[in-house]
Amino acid sequence: VQGATLVMPFAWVELVAVGAALLVYARHATDSERIRLQPGRLTVEHVSGRHVERAEFAPAWVRVEPEHGDRSLIELSGQGQRISVGRFVRPELRRQLAEELRWALRR
Repeated sequence: VQGATLVMPFAWVELVAVGAALLVYARHATDSERIRLQPGRLTVEHVSGRHVERAEFAPAWVRVEPEHGDRSLIELSGQGQRISVGRFVRPELRRQLAEELRWALRR
């Protein structure tokens, strides 16, 4: 009983800290990138928290290039728009993703 006066405030501080950590995690748990190729249109969406970035391209005019090097993010550009993809792909696989995008756009 004598230690309860010190234990309870620390327990509440720990609960608040865990709750705050869960809120921060939950905010970005659904972050994603979607690349959708339909006849005549390439749609790219990047979702980070509440911010959604969306770009649409005509597939014939899209350029697929790395931003800085083979292991950097992939930049899709065309028709005055630009968006980077590959944030959720391991750096060593981004080159393969870029090649697959180029192949799909040529078809």
